Amino acid sequence: MVLVACARTIVPVATLEETPPIYPDYVGVTIPVNIAPLNFKLTGDLSGQKVSVTFSAGDKVFRTTSGKGIVQIPLNTWKRLTDNASGDAIKVSVAVRGEDGWKGYKPFEIFVSEDRVDPYLAYRLIEPAQEIWNHMGLYQRHVEDFEETAIIENKMTDGNCMNCHSFLARDPGTMLFHMRAVNPGTMLIKDGELEKLNTKTDKTISALVYPYWHPSGKYVAFSVNDTKQAFHTTDTNRVEVFDFKSDVVVYDVDNHKVLISPTLALGSSFETFPSFSPDGGTLFFCTADSLGMPSRFSDLKYALCSVSFNGTDGSVGSQVDTLYKGKSVSFPRVSPDGRFLMMTLSEYGNFSIWHQDADLFIIDLKDGSVKPLDKANSHRTESYHSWSGNSRWAVFSSRRDDGLYTRLYFTHIDKDGNPSKPFVLPQKDPDFYGEFMKSYNIPETISGPVSYPARDIALKAKNDKGIDVSS
Repeated sequence: MVLVACARTIVPVATLEETPPIYPDYVGVTIPVNIAPLNFKLTGDLSGQKVSVTFSAGDKVFRTTSGKGIVQIPLNTWKRLTDNASGDAIKVSVAVRGEDGWKGYKPFEIFVSEDRVDPYLAYRLIEPAQEIWNHMGLYQRHVEDFEETAIIENKMTDGNCMNCHSFLARDPGTMLFHMRAVNPGTMLIKDGELEKLNTKTDKTISALVYPYWHPSGKYVAFSVNDTKQAFHTTDTNRVEVFDFKSDVVVYDVDNHKVLISPTLALGSSFETFPSFSPDGGTLFFCTADSLGMPSRFSDLKYALCSVSFNGTDGSVGSQVDTLYKGKSVSFPRVSPDGRFLMMTLSEYGNFSIWHQDADLFIIDLKDGSVKPLDKANSHRTESYHSWSGNSRWAVFSSRRDDGLYTRLYFTHIDKDGNPSKPFVLPQKDPDFYGEFMKSYNIPETISGPVSYPARDIALKAKNDKGIDVSS
C-alpha cells in the first residue's frame, strides 16, 4: 500500500488486517451523493496520532495528512469524489505513524448511492435533562454542507416549550408547531400566512398534540392526550411517559374546527400517533386498551391500526383494521411511495424515546410482512424517524453513542425495504458530538429551508391572543 502526503510517498512498515478505529464510524456505510463531507478522527490508542489518508473514486484521488488524528475534507473536493463515485464507492486508505514508523490499515469503502436525500433537515435541540428543558429551539440543517440556522429559539418567546413541529409533505412553507406554558398556542404557517391557534375545546381531552398533515393540506390529524411522566430510580429506562386518556381527532385547517369521530375516541382505549397514507385515503394510528395508569404502565401495548379517511369532508370510516399487534407500536410513518410503513417497537408503552429496547421495524404494505431493520438498529434506543421524498432514505434518532444523547442517523432503504448500515449526521469537526451537550429531537426531512421570519413568529406568539378553534 502506498500513500502520498505533502508531495512525498509514504511506505508503511506494516499493513494491518483490520480497518482503522475511527469516529464517527463510516466504515462500509452507504451515503447519498449529496451529503456533506464525512470528516472523522482516530480513536482509542491512536487518538491524536499523525494520520495520512487517501480517498479514491475512479480517477479522482485526494490525499491528506493530519498531525492530530483528525481528517477533514474540503467541501468542493468531497463533492468531486461523491459525484465521481455515484453508484459505486469511495475507497479510503488510512496509515498512522507510530513509534516504529507508518502502519497501514485495511482499506474500507464508503458506498455512494445515486439516490439523493432531501437537502434540509429540521429538528429540535434540547438538553436531555428535565431541569433545563426551557433552553431549546427549532433548527434546520443544510445536509449538503454544515450550515445550521434557527427556525425559532425559545429565548425569543420567554423560554416556553416548543414541540411537535410538522410539515406538509416536506414543504418548508407549510408547517406547524406547538408552544406550551408561556405564550401557549399552536403556530401554523400556510400560504405565507401565520396563525396562532388555541386548540383546547370543551369536547376534547387537551389541546392538540401529536400532528400529521393530510396530503391535501386541508386537514391535520392530531392526538389529544392527558399525559403524565414518572422517573425510574433503578430501571434502565430513565423516564416513563404515559397517558391517562387519549384520542385521535382531525383538525379542519380552513374552518378552524376539530372533527371528532367516535371511531377514534373510544373511552375504553387509548388512541395516539396518527398519520396519513400518501394518497390521503387511510388514517393510521396506535391504540391500546385503557389500563389503569400508572400502576400497569408496563402492561400497556399499543397495536397499529388503520381506518379509511374521506378527504372531501374529513370524515373517518367505522371499520378499523389491525395491521400489527405484539410489541408496542409508536410513530407509524408511511414512505411517500406508499410501499412501506416504518414504526418503532418497544416492549411496552408509547414513549419509546426513553426505552432502551426500542427498535425500528418496517411493514411491507403490499403483503403485510413485518421485519426489523437489523442493520439500522443498535442495542440502544432507536425512535423517531421520517422518510425522504424519494422513499429511499430514512433519518431517525438514536442513543447508540452513549445511551443519553440522541443523534441523527441516516439509512438507505432499498426497493425491498432493506436498510444499509447507518451513518450519523456529518459535522465539520469530528469532535463535535463529544462536546455538544444537546439532544436532537424529531428529525423531519424538508425540500428547502424554512424562510418565515423567526421574529414575526415570536411577536405573534407573544402579542396575539390566538384563534379559538371549535369542535
